[in-house]
Amino acid sequence: METIMQSLAGLDNFALYFGLSIIFLFVFKLVYAMVTPHDEWKLVKEEKNVAAAIGFAGAIVGFAIALGSAASNSVALVDFIIWGLVAIIAQSLAFAILRFTFMPKIAQRISDNEVSAGVMLAGISIAVGLLNAACMTY
Repeated sequence: METIMQSLAGLDNFALYFGLSIIFLFVFKLVYAMVTPHDEWKLVKEEKNVAAAIGFAGAIVGFAIALGSAASNSVALVDFIIWGLVAIIAQSLAFAILRFTFMPKIAQRISDNEVSAGVMLAGISIAVGLLNAACMTY
């Protein structure tokens, strides 16, 4: 019984970090929607746009990878919040970099449901999330 109690001793911290992580995911969705010129949620939900779904899912996964690293490596709650905000900025910049350098027509291509554009966006977003996470392991 003592082993179980020791294992559950960190449950309050788990709940706090997990709850903040869910809030961060929601905030990321809002920020990402402001950064992109198209409304992914509308494209996915109302228009059944596969390219938007793939790109948006990749952005969320990339952000979650970075956020997971921030949670794992933070030394305090404030540290986690700071690095969570850094992750939001880095993932948002990933779309901007892709849009303004490598694929300037990506927004239109996603709106047109070009799956290849959604796959590229997802790949870049996940790659940036992995790099973001690795850089947070100071």
